[in-house]
Amino acid sequence: MKSVIRWSATVGLVGSALLGSVLAGAVQVLAIPADQIIQKLRPVPVFTIANSQGAPLVASPPSGQKGPSVAGVFISQKDAQAFLDGLKTRNPELAKGVQVVPVSLAEVYQLNESNKGKPEGLGFAYVPSRQQVDTAVNLLKQGGQQVQQFNGTPLFVARGGKDKGYLTIQQGNQQVIPMFFKKEELQGLVDRFKQQQPNLASSLEIQVLNLEGLVQVLQTKNDPQLNQIMLVPPEESIQFVRALAPQQQNQAKPQPAPKK
Repeated sequence: MKSVIRWSATVGLVGSALLGSVLAGAVQVLAIPADQIIQKLRPVPVFTIANSQGAPLVASPPSGQKGPSVAGVFISQKDAQAFLDGLKTRNPELAKGVQVVPVSLAEVYQLNESNKGKPEGLGFAYVPSRQQVDTAVNLLKQGGQQVQQFNGTPLFVARGGKDKGYLTIQQGNQQVIPMFFKKEELQGLVDRFKQQQPNLASSLEIQVLNLEGLVQVLQTKNDPQLNQIMLVPPEESIQFVRALAPQQQNQAKPQPAPKK
């Protein structure tokens, strides 16, 4: 299906909402039902270090201290694998029997929500790509902000045109606002738009938001246009999950009984 790229009329929708989410109190008014939030998050694979039963490797509070155990959730499969490789060197006993396991971002969200308020519940800490974090910091500095670090998991979105609308693509009958976990993949979309609309090329800019703030906005802001947002997972994550599918299908096939 051919994508149609254009600017959205929803000017300032997410940027102002994210700013508001930082300043607002804890009053929660669900604008988007929980099942729709889950639907937005489900296509995004993330990665944990888990055993064969799917139980994640967790960091527990120091001895004598209370608090939830925390499991790392990697945005990049390569980062998760690098962590596991390092663990095999640092603590080979702990690394036995664990592997990199893809899970849906929706599943992490649901578990996190169900554990809220439970003193001994499991917490989750997102581990963004270091390269994308550095890219986010550089983008903010280019925009005149004095920052030394980026808090959270970067998401990249393009804006431009006279009214600085969001770049959208056509998906079925709906115009959606794609938000990318990798700036380079958004850049490809921007380059295509420049070819289609060279008169607007000079107005294009890539902005950075964060995943954690976006989820909070989806939970608390009463704006139906948030339904236009679509999270675009890294291509390498999609390829990794697709490569696993045939293996999982083979494992699920019933094996013939041994001949007597």
